[in-house]
Amino acid sequence: MATTRAKFKVNSIAQHEHGFRTVILFPVCDGPNGFWKYTPQGRLEMGLSKDCQAEFHPGQEFFVDFTPVEP
Repeated sequence: MATTRAKFKVNSIAQHEHGFRTVILFPVCDGPNGFWKYTPQGRLEMGLSKDCQAEFHPGQEFFVDFTPVEP
């Protein structure tokens, strides 16, 4: 099964009560063959509990891989 890879950049992080936070990422365009060429818009929003150990910082970039799950 084919995997689609996209690059996203952390746009903002909102802190909420009890350590909960919301992280919002937008796609990064890397030239003529970048993600933007094939998908002209996007947004990832994740709600993370205080138990999540992942660190996110504004401006930080991540690859996100979409791989179909076999039934």
